[in-house]
Amino acid sequence: MEEKKLGLGSVVSVSVGLVIATSCLVSLGQGAGTIGVVFIGAMVIACLLNMTTVASLSELNALMPNTTGGLAQYTLASMGPFPTLISMVGGYLICNTLSSGVEASIFSYAMEQTLHLPIPSIGYTLIMVVVIMIANLYGVDMFAKIQDLVAFLLVGSMVVMGFIGMFRLGTGTVVEQPMTMATDFSDVVSMTAVAFWLFIGAEYVIPISKNVKNAKRNVPLGMIIGLALICVVQSIMVFGFHNYTAWDELANSAAPHLLYGENLLGGFGKVWMTLVAALAVISTQNSTVNGLACICQGMAKMNMMPQIFAKTNKKNVPWFGVVFISVAIFIFAAASNNSSDAISFLILVGSVFWMISYILAHIDVLILRRRLPKAPRSFKVPFGPVLPVIGIIGTVYMILNISTDPKERLMIWLLTGGTFLILAAYSFFWIKFKMRMPVFKSVPMEKVMAMESDMYYLIRKRNGIWR
Repeated sequence: MEEKKLGLGSVVSVSVGLVIATSCLVSLGQGAGTIGVVFIGAMVIACLLNMTTVASLSELNALMPNTTGGLAQYTLASMGPFPTLISMVGGYLICNTLSSGVEASIFSYAMEQTLHLPIPSIGYTLIMVVVIMIANLYGVDMFAKIQDLVAFLLVGSMVVMGFIGMFRLGTGTVVEQPMTMATDFSDVVSMTAVAFWLFIGAEYVIPISKNVKNAKRNVPLGMIIGLALICVVQSIMVFGFHNYTAWDELANSAAPHLLYGENLLGGFGKVWMTLVAALAVISTQNSTVNGLACICQGMAKMNMMPQIFAKTNKKNVPWFGVVFISVAIFIFAAASNNSSDAISFLILVGSVFWMISYILAHIDVLILRRRLPKAPRSFKVPFGPVLPVIGIIGTVYMILNISTDPKERLMIWLLTGGTFLILAAYSFFWIKFKMRMPVFKSVPMEKVMAMESDMYYLIRKRNGIWR
């Protein structure tokens, strides 16, 4: 029986699914509350930078199609196993489980504030994690059905709530305040690091590209459409914020989306925004669990992770990865539960990890273009090296300006640097003694693609090359 393929609509919903998250609503409120409506300018800049990233990832996917490990396999072919293992464990696995845990924590806070049931806040998180885990164990078709429905309801709710606020149709009191607090363009540019978080995650389509119809067209197009759609929807929300929520209250709120909903439509608006938060966390966790399980499966095929991550169930789902990622999300959610300061800090730390992985994607494109200029590519980033270079420069700028607080910025850099040092030591010994490969030598692309076959691992293990 032929496996059902995903269409362009599902690609867009997966892209939107991870990008529009509860923490994004928090960052959106804090960014708009800091400089006003002109935060939309910072959003446009961040959106365009992320479009350069999805373009680079689309070219890499076109060069090495149907790879389950995504960025791991691209980096292995361009720079070797050492940066691959560091970036994937730090820049993807840790970062994404951390951010999804934070999402779940924000969701549980919203549920507790709205429903007032005799349930501890972490209980809502546990219920959500278990439901999403079970759904993903049923395969890509169930994943797509959930994602399509949730993305439609999520975007639809945000558009309606935004339009109600923008056209002053709410039942609450309209706030009279200036459109902007920014004094010059540099204030807008400085907020791009905050706006960056609003657009990360569209590349989660890449690991499931083998399940997409006409992937060479639908994968890049779906990611670009998803990012553009998100930028428009969130811009509408900013205009709504301006009319119904004081900028200073918005910037200082731990749940600005709930504040806006209550100011806009009273108690009903608060419940509605709680529903939006619930849809956002379902969407985020659904995309994260599915995408990371596929990435772990691909890395296990390359012997970069324990082989149990490559095992699949009757639905051809990498079941251990689904369970492992779900448990990790719950642990991070418990660690940040009911702490707004921890939530904000972890969001920024996660941003830096993610930015580093995006930089590597651009570098991979530049290296593989030089090394394999005539290799067939069904998609190629236009204008030569210009867009990847712009993406690298812009992302480095955002890392250097990740926080307006110098002390917090230093703490983020130290934590990120310390984590990567630990990962470097782990990666060196794993590659040297477990994989038995040269630590810094790139692997031929044909060999990386051959690793998709289960026979590759069996033969190397039988010959005593891999343990």
